Amino acid sequence: MHYHCLIVDDETELAKMTAEYFEMFDVKTQYVDSAASCFDFLKENEADVVLLDINLGDGSGFEVCKKLREDYQLPIIFISARQSDDDVLVALSIGGDDYIKKPYSLSVLLAKVKVNLKRVEMIKKLETENDKSSGDEKQSTSECKRNRTAGNEENSDELQLDASTMSVMLRGKRIALKAKEYALLNTLYDHRNTIVTKDRLFEEVWGDTFYSDGTLNVHIRKLREKLEEDPNNPVLIKTVWGTGYILEI
Repeated sequence: MHYHCLIVDDETELAKMTAEYFEMFDVKTQYVDSAASCFDFLKENEADVVLLDINLGDGSGFEVCKKLREDYQLPIIFISARQSDDDVLVALSIGGDDYIKKPYSLSVLLAKVKVNLKRVEMIKKLETENDKSSGDEKQSTSECKRNRTAGNEENSDELQLDASTMSVMLRGKRIALKAKEYALLNTLYDHRNTIVTKDRLFEEVWGDTFYSDGTLNVHIRKLREKLEEDPNNPVLIKTVWGTGYILEI
């Protein structure tokens, strides 16, 4: 069965209340209370977004996130009462797309889930369009639609963005990105060679501006580790101190 959202939280009353609230807004939601039941659920069902607590009775949400990332590309939003910046940084660095601290606002959490659902739907639509393409001519047309290229096509240093696989081609190598990493790079690409403010990145990538700089910094760092030859001396994604970032291509 297909669900829009899976909640993994051993606070069952909170999980139940959240699921019921989401259902009121046509977000089909199910909840489980352990790491084991999360994996059992996903063997039999599909979910577009996972809300994941850190402290689970049979394990750590961090470990669950790592295992999910081995097989799934779905957005993972941590929901936790743990307040430290270190927990937030760990959650984002291991593959989490967002971190919401408890107690959370149901309306704000729903808004964040809906933003991620829209991105999932966009990716599925692109994949469907590409699957329908056949023949060399159609494939070429499809590539033009979904690939976004900067630089000379004969230059191995060109940057190509492929929304259907959330990957990029750079220096002749295909590099897979996580959902938020791709969305962040795509936004920088849309405004390439111009400064993009932090607020604009938060708005376009995360859907609102209620995030700490740490969230953005972690994702920028992960992008640099994947794209830059020397992440400590970036030449593609540069920091404009006190303002934001610029993609220079």
